Amino acid sequence: MVAHARRAAPAECCGVLVGAGDHVIEAVPAKNLSPDPNRFLLDPKTHIAAEREARGRGLAVVGFYHSHPHSPARPSPTDVAESSYAGAVHVIVSLADAEPSFGVFQIGCDGVRNVPYELVD
Repeated sequence: MVAHARRAAPAECCGVLVGAGDHVIEAVPAKNLSPDPNRFLLDPKTHIAAEREARGRGLAVVGFYHSHPHSPARPSPTDVAESSYAGAVHVIVSLADAEPSFGVFQIGCDGVRNVPYELVD
């Protein structure tokens, strides 16, 4: 995710998270279809392909990721307003500081909830 964010900067990147239960196993980079570098619009072709591929491996799409090249790793008002997958995990990669940082959230009709996480290579 960090490599994808760095390649896309100064525009936002986005992708699909594949896993099982509360474990993310793979991050699948997607094309950002938004013409605005400060927004993202995940390519639905990547989403559908990731769903099919995951299902064939006994996995599922468990969430999504995107980057904030110039702002903190927390959902913006736009991120919250445009979230449409209740229960999905949302990872935000921030490149605003010298070292990348991460925020992991669930966004629902009742607001934003931080999700504890552990990074594993």
